[in-house]
Amino acid sequence: MRPSSALLFAFAASAVAQDQIPLLDRLKGLLNQATAAISSAVPAAPSNPVKAASAKVAEAIQHELTLENWKDVLTVDPTVSTPATQDWLVYITGGNASCFGLCGNTTKAWNASLPLLAAKPNAPKFAIVDCDKEQLLCNSWSVGPPSLYYFQIPKPLADQSAPATTVRFLPLNRTSTTTETFKKLFVDGEYEKTAPYEGYFHPFDGEIQKYGLAVPLAYIFWGFSKMPSWLPMILISFISRSFMGRRAGPQGAPAGARPAAAQ
Repeated sequence: MRPSSALLFAFAASAVAQDQIPLLDRLKGLLNQATAAISSAVPAAPSNPVKAASAKVAEAIQHELTLENWKDVLTVDPTVSTPATQDWLVYITGGNASCFGLCGNTTKAWNASLPLLAAKPNAPKFAIVDCDKEQLLCNSWSVGPPSLYYFQIPKPLADQSAPATTVRFLPLNRTSTTTETFKKLFVDGEYEKTAPYEGYFHPFDGEIQKYGLAVPLAYIFWGFSKMPSWLPMILISFISRSFMGRRAGPQGAPAGARPAAAQ
C-alpha cells in the first residue's frame, strides 16, 4: 500500500469510528459532564454505605491494569506445576471521556457481583482497566467500555513454549447490565458460548502484538481521537484531490490541433 493510500485509509477509519458513536450517547455524555461540573460545586450528600462497601471489596480483590504493568499482572502463579492455566476476568470501564459518563450502571453491578464471583470454586483472578486513565492500553487492545475480557493464560513449559492464550471479548449493555448478568455469564458459564477471539488485536498472540505495533498504533488512534470530527474529512478531501491530480498528469494538446507550419 502506498504511503498516501495508507494515510487516506487511516483518516477515513478515524472519521468512520467517530461517526459510529450514537448521537444520543454523545448528548447524554455532554449532559453528564455538565451535571458533574454542577455537582462539584455543591456539597456532596452522604454516600450509600452498601455501594461504598461494594466498591471497597472490589478494590481489594481486583488489580488495576496500566499500559506498563498489564503483562506482569496477567500471568500464571509460578508455584503451580505445569501444565496449568490461570483465568483472568478483566472489567473495562471508563468515565466521561471514553464512556460518555454512561458506565456507572455497569460499574455498580460489577462491584456488587465481585464477592459472588470470587466465592465460586476455581474463581478467576480479577482486574480492571479504566479507559479514561489508560486510553493507550484500551487502544492497543482495540476495546472500549463497558466490556469484559476473559483470559485463560497457560503457564509456559520448561522450554518456555506455551499454547496460545484463549481470549473472549464480552461487550456489556450500558443500561441493562445487572448482577444477574455477571452471574449468568460466569457462575452459570454462559461466557463459554462466546467464541474465542483470534484476530489481529489479540492482546497476547495477535499479529499486531507479535510485531510490536500495538503501542505505536495506540498513539495514532489517540492522536485521531483528539481531532475535531470535521478535521479528518477536510484532510481526506485535500489528500484525495492531490492524489487524483497526480494520477491525471499534465494535460496534452487539444485533440485535432495541428502543429505549426515550418517557416
